[in-house]
Amino acid sequence: MTDPLLSVRDLAVEVSTRRGPARVVDGVSFHIGRGEALGVVGESGCGKSITTLALLGLLPPGARVAGGSARMEGKDLLTLSRRALREVRGGRIGMIFQDPMTSFNPVLKIGDQLIEPLIYHRGMLRREAWARAGELLRLVGIPGGASRLDNYPHELSGGMRQRVMIAMGLACEPPLLIADEPTTALDVTIQAQIVDLVKDLRARLGMSIIWITHDLALVSGLVDRVIVLYAGKIVEEAPVDDLYARPTHPYTQGLLASLPTLEGEETRRLPAIGGTPPDPGRRPAGCPFAPRCPLRVARCESEMPPLVAVAGGPHRAACWVNAKPQELAA
Repeated sequence: MTDPLLSVRDLAVEVSTRRGPARVVDGVSFHIGRGEALGVVGESGCGKSITTLALLGLLPPGARVAGGSARMEGKDLLTLSRRALREVRGGRIGMIFQDPMTSFNPVLKIGDQLIEPLIYHRGMLRREAWARAGELLRLVGIPGGASRLDNYPHELSGGMRQRVMIAMGLACEPPLLIADEPTTALDVTIQAQIVDLVKDLRARLGMSIIWITHDLALVSGLVDRVIVLYAGKIVEEAPVDDLYARPTHPYTQGLLASLPTLEGEETRRLPAIGGTPPDPGRRPAGCPFAPRCPLRVARCESEMPPLVAVAGGPHRAACWVNAKPQELAA
């Protein structure tokens, strides 16, 4: 492939605990091409959001980058100064956060919040930025368009607030948009509208998208590739159609098996993955999924399997049993 827009290598993030540092992101590597959509999937606490927050220098207190690199447009995002990162945020990387109600300033009109990145990154005058903000609201399908700029966040519905958050992420037309579970708090009808909106904007603007979610069904028609995270590690990566057709890691298989379908008996109970993810401060010596895995063998509990190609293609998985690394036969 051509040079990727973003290339992350061996990213590690640690958080401080009473027992010492705990690694919540452990050696994560991935890339995203120009115009590509990448899905990042996993249950709560697997390291999805904190991975992207590390790229933008937005880690919460007590968390720090412990290693790795993240190169975009010739720069390592992890080594940039605070001032340089402010130029990246909004200007080169847009962000849609999970809950827009807690991401907006409740005492400022949405127009004042929308024009801020335009004035800071594009050097627009207030009148010019205000007009552009109205265009952005129309772009994301806000009824009334520019007339809504004088509204406060609490005056909008959840779906409309999320659309405004998307407009803010798109304001400077960044080449990369990160969407961090942007439909979690929305009902299924509004969720479908937001997904269709993002797909349409990607086609029109040609931007790359990282879509973070715990819902594998949601990304099926939205992204080109999927990486599956578990306990801060990538356990599977594949083109989206291949992942659904041939899930290899037992964790991915469990996630897909738990999705409801329109086929089969009405009384069929959805299978669940037993147990809970490991405590980051007490990670198992081997595969972190081993305590919950129905296919585990002795080696799973003592050695972490490498992420290897499945059948020689772009599909990769980290599993001693299903992926059959060469080391398994050794």
